[in-house]
Amino acid sequence: MPTRRIFFSQISLDARIGILEHELRATQPLHIDAEFDVHVNQQVHDQNIQTVLDYRLLRHAIVDECTQAHVNLLETLSERVVERIFKEFREVQFVKIRISKPLAFSDCAAVGIELQRSR
Repeated sequence: MPTRRIFFSQISLDARIGILEHELRATQPLHIDAEFDVHVNQQVHDQNIQTVLDYRLLRHAIVDECTQAHVNLLETLSERVVERIFKEFREVQFVKIRISKPLAFSDCAAVGIELQRSR
């Protein structure tokens, strides 16, 4: 079956994440890159959004999952995002997500976790 890849590059949001004292007290910025391989089961009709997976819904699920509660570990957050995507979007067959903390260290641009899963 043919697939189409939807991707996001550097979604920026503030999240409550981490185990350090200062991370428990305040939000911190996260950057999220994500790719989704989606089964294509019908032709695209330019006037009908229902013929494609609306990437606004994917973005909403990512942002909501990352901002709804404090999470201690990036690994946990990554797993939760992927689980939610697979639960809510049956047409998604593959997910690659990278969640990074751009302010974690002063000597690098970011540190983070990349996770890949397929059905």
